[in-house]
Amino acid sequence: MSNLDDKIENILASYQRFGGINLTDDNNFPNRQSVFAVLADLENVIFPGFREDSCLDNATIRFITGERLHRIAKNLTGEVLKAIKYICLMNQRDGSGCYKYSEQIVLALIDEIPEFRRLALTDAKAALEGDPAARSIEEVILSYPGLEAMIVHRIAYFLYTKGVPIIPRMMSEYVHGKTGIDIHPGATIGEECFIDHGTGVVIGETCVIGKHVKIYQGVTLGALSVKKLMADKKRHPTIEDNVTIYAGATILGGDTVIGEGSVIGGNMWITESVAPGSRVYKGSN
Repeated sequence: MSNLDDKIENILASYQRFGGINLTDDNNFPNRQSVFAVLADLENVIFPGFREDSCLDNATIRFITGERLHRIAKNLTGEVLKAIKYICLMNQRDGSGCYKYSEQIVLALIDEIPEFRRLALTDAKAALEGDPAARSIEEVILSYPGLEAMIVHRIAYFLYTKGVPIIPRMMSEYVHGKTGIDIHPGATIGEECFIDHGTGVVIGETCVIGKHVKIYQGVTLGALSVKKLMADKKRHPTIEDNVTIYAGATILGGDTVIGEGSVIGGNMWITESVAPGSRVYKGSN
């Protein structure tokens, strides 16, 4: 093992040449495990008692909720601060007000938790009503991957709309890894969204989805062009209220609108708008 020191030096030298390190200093990036721990706390506040192994009853719920909220406030503020300071550094802006701004964003997110709960329950209700196999709201909360993907998406979307960099995407990729459902945090999604089965679903950044939409596995709501110059354009489709999109359908383009009440059949490829109330399937005109 005498030459191990040389190998260590070579690796350390590569850190200097190529970057790709996250040192614990004033300009480091958000920590993945800390962000994921915050998500776990948020999910436990949204649905207490469903995603935890702890004694929770009427006598302890106030204490446990308060403890979690203090932990969320402290830990998420620290991670948001890292992300915002990084952007200030990249853009050569003064970062002196970053902590106060980060704290304000996190407190606003905590204020939003009752709304996250309301929306999550509308999504759970949509799953119960839309899936004959679902027997109760509680079963959906405990076991449906689409609901978890939507809970995390609504948290990530809130941070995204507040201009927080990096962290919303970390959150979306975390739940993507757990559920197979890939929703960019910039996508706008209305209430009562039911993603059934979910594996392989991809929803792009500028996608707009209305209320009471049902999406099956393997659906892509994507862009016609992936050129970098399109980054600030609407690249992904609009799905209006009460639309059902069956498994494997691909709908592309920022100008593509799927009209209210339409049904898109499985494995369809769509790059043009569809009128409200349409039934689009293989063999249809």
